[in-house]
Amino acid sequence: MSTLNSSGPQTADAPTPDDAFHEATGLDARESQPPHGSGDGDGPVLAADGRPLKQSLKRALRAQKLRALMLIAPLLIFVLVTFIAPIADMLFRSVENQIVSDTLPRTTQALAGWDEDSGAMPPDNILAAFTYDMVAAAERKEHTRLGTRLNYEMTGISSLFRKTGRRVDDFGETYLDQFEALDPAWEEAKTWVRLMGDPDWLAANADWAAEADAAGRDFDKPAPPFELKPGIAAALPETADAYAEFARITQVEDEDNPAEEEPWAPVYLALFRDLAKQPAPDFAALAAPDRALLAPAAQAVPDFETVALADLYIKADEDWADPEVWKTIKAFSPDYTSGYFLASVDLQKTVDGVSAQPEDRQIYMLLFKRTLFMSMVIMGSCVLLGYPIAYLLSNLPMRTSNLLLILVLLPFWTSLLVRTSAWKVLLQQQGVINDILVWAHIVADDARLVMINNQFGTIVAMTHILLPFMILPLYSVMKTIPPSYVRAAKSLGATNWTAFWRVYFPQSVPGIGAGCILVFILAIGYYITPELVGGTTGTFISNRIAYHISSSLNWGLAAALGTILLAVVLILYWLYDRLVGIDNVSLG
Repeated sequence: MSTLNSSGPQTADAPTPDDAFHEATGLDARESQPPHGSGDGDGPVLAADGRPLKQSLKRALRAQKLRALMLIAPLLIFVLVTFIAPIADMLFRSVENQIVSDTLPRTTQALAGWDEDSGAMPPDNILAAFTYDMVAAAERKEHTRLGTRLNYEMTGISSLFRKTGRRVDDFGETYLDQFEALDPAWEEAKTWVRLMGDPDWLAANADWAAEADAAGRDFDKPAPPFELKPGIAAALPETADAYAEFARITQVEDEDNPAEEEPWAPVYLALFRDLAKQPAPDFAALAAPDRALLAPAAQAVPDFETVALADLYIKADEDWADPEVWKTIKAFSPDYTSGYFLASVDLQKTVDGVSAQPEDRQIYMLLFKRTLFMSMVIMGSCVLLGYPIAYLLSNLPMRTSNLLLILVLLPFWTSLLVRTSAWKVLLQQQGVINDILVWAHIVADDARLVMINNQFGTIVAMTHILLPFMILPLYSVMKTIPPSYVRAAKSLGATNWTAFWRVYFPQSVPGIGAGCILVFILAIGYYITPELVGGTTGTFISNRIAYHISSSLNWGLAAALGTILLAVVLILYWLYDRLVGIDNVSLG
């Protein structure tokens, strides 16, 4: 006899494609084994379309998973774009430092071998590399961004780069004048382009220029990218490098033809340095016209008037004589740096290692401690104020509790700025609260309480703003607690306090946990209310992050501060899970 009750409800799970797949797999395995004493068994079970059942079920499962993936794809893409991608970008910005190496590629390579303990400016070879980088950066308008970046590490570098960027294109004029006096051909753009340009590029560029002249303003065909002549870089390495940079910027940034533009003065500096090297450069691999141009120049270079690059930089700004400037450039030459994270904990990265920030710049650890402390106080205040309100709402008749719940939700219908501004009116020394205290003779008129632009004002305003986020989870949990439990405890002899503390309160703990998490996470990231009512002692670390994003534009430091704040929140979340248990959090 069957033990199943055919009249009762069916409690067995419905068959799924997975069950059929496993059953078919087992069936195939059984049928693939020959019976005892016989030859090969029958073939696999076939589906209606003639395919093996196992293969058909695999296709069905694959199609089912693809449909499920398509259903969640919009949400997955939304989370990736709005949550994962910004966090990944923040983590990258907190260590990214490529602006120095990208803007000063020659300088960073040359500084690697410089002895920063010499107490003097770098030698001419490093200053020459810096000159080529600076004139290119000034033409691309990137030297100010680089100065701003390094100014985060050493105050004053930003103005140093701005001033020098306006003058660096004159560095080398002494040699420009002497080369032109030696041979007027050096003044002509076609001399340079014929000396440096690849013959194939020269032909392509000439054709492009002819097409541009014929087409006029409607011509939008890009010019062929400049290419160096084979062998010229081996004979004149610095000159070829500097001129190639000039040609690329002339084409890309200025949208001009390098065959029609005289090179920068630093290109003549590079030519002088190449021709003055010992042993003398070898021109044997160059064509006869190039040798005829360069040989007289090489013979005349020893008699040229020279000028020290260090003197040119000191003349532009005497701060270049400070070795600390060059140490800062060298220290932040790598593509990735820990400097932002060190600055976030009041440390700084130097060539000599990690050291503490000056006392007048040690503010971030104080802000982190203040943020955590005040967030905890606000969370505790919301628990103390919200628990009785939620208890009252959950035990009143439904009609009355719904009416009072509307009053709890009413602040959500008012702008955050309006609510914060209202507290400024209430809490200021000539505000409503102080006027009432003076009228009631609780405080003297000349001793009004200072309740705004400090920590007290921030705590009061944020407690009022975040209180609904504590009440709602508590109310939703308390509403599910059966009143019969408390009545049963009282019927067994428990007092009102004992029944509440031993029976009711433990069941409301999940609501407290949910409210605490909501309030604390919101409080730790608030910046509008502390900015308006916090003054100098009531601001959070989030206010500093907002400042660096919108005002100082130090996004790297802002990203590092945000990353540390995120790490602190995750650690506290982990501790909460270990001590209380995230499973105990409930919204009812």
